[in-house]
Amino acid sequence: MKIVYLAVAALALVLPAQALAGGTGGSAAAKPNSARLCNAQRTAMGAKDFAALYGVGPQHRNAFGRCVSALERAAQADQDNAAQACKAEQSDTTFPVNHGGKTFADWYGRNARKADAYGNCVSQKAHAAAAARQQATLTAAQSCKGERATNAAAFRTKYGTNKTKSNAFARCVAANRG
Repeated sequence: MKIVYLAVAALALVLPAQALAGGTGGSAAAKPNSARLCNAQRTAMGAKDFAALYGVGPQHRNAFGRCVSALERAAQADQDNAAQACKAEQSDTTFPVNHGGKTFADWYGRNARKADAYGNCVSQKAHAAAAARQQATLTAAQSCKGERATNAAAFRTKYGTNKTKSNAFARCVAANRG
């Protein structure tokens, strides 16, 4: 019975360490870290605007958790879209023509046997989509900050849809993000 307890205790120590290191395999390595992206957004736009963008209600509560959840959903969609795009590229017979004569495996493969080509393709495409979304969010937030600074009352009237117009910043970012 002691062996079972020791095995469970060892597993309890290994799994969190593996999760922190991102060592759960190919799909985790391909997905960007949503918490890190949310931290970068909060730093870039300021805590007040970050809370206004992601928070719930007039007090803008749980902004960080909602940001992470939203970016996790988006990352999963990016992963799925990237997988479809890579499968299409992999089966495209004109791939070498469009990539300097290199095959799919040569273009994306990094190890000796080029067996990691598909995973690298998915990872590159998913990271590119996440980076584009991150940049679009930060650009839209900056634009909305400028518009709000010009005339705050007109800004709230233009974008706010709830009773207190407290959702104006989030609506503005969503409208300008594309």
